[in-house]
Amino acid sequence: MAPPSRWNLAAARMRPFTRAILGATEGHDVLVGRVRYRHRGWNGERADAAVDARRALDELELLAGAVRVVLVGHSMGGRAALAVAGHDLVRGVVGLAPWCPVGEPVEQLADRRVVLVHGDRDRTTDPLGSRDVARRARSAGADACAVLMSGGDHAMLRRAGEWHTLTTGLVSGLLGLAPLPGPVRRAFEEGRDPATSD
Repeated sequence: MAPPSRWNLAAARMRPFTRAILGATEGHDVLVGRVRYRHRGWNGERADAAVDARRALDELELLAGAVRVVLVGHSMGGRAALAVAGHDLVRGVVGLAPWCPVGEPVEQLADRRVVLVHGDRDRTTDPLGSRDVARRARSAGADACAVLMSGGDHAMLRRAGEWHTLTTGLVSGLLGLAPLPGPVRRAFEEGRDPATSD
């Protein structure tokens, strides 16, 4: 229940992603924001991270109106993004090494585009959880796939540039500013997960 530290490593790790997305969307009418969690953990049924993400979406809607939103979240932030994807503004989700517990709900992902990117060396969250969520989300009516990043770890430090490039390509593609990366586009067309990202 404690607030996150000012020196929160997970939040710091997302700053390069924010900068990369800002660079990739420069010149377009795109607003990039970050959610700051009030509490450190998910906290069971309270789902504090999802509550904060939903509050941020509601505030965004009040400020900007009916804009198209693509959520990007890492680990617990990925779980929060998936949990609130049913919000009217959300068009897509990019989950980076998301925490996907067994049996996590997917009905809210219907009519959304969801890409879960997971390193095959992740020892914190299970890449198989991402694959399971993507598979079940497809059954629930989402365009969804899980991309396995060969050699990738949970902190996304190994092959960091490739994580950033893929994420910016996904965000740009999900917003309709550029084509989706080829393997993801084909995965959506074929209703399957793409091959490992090499």
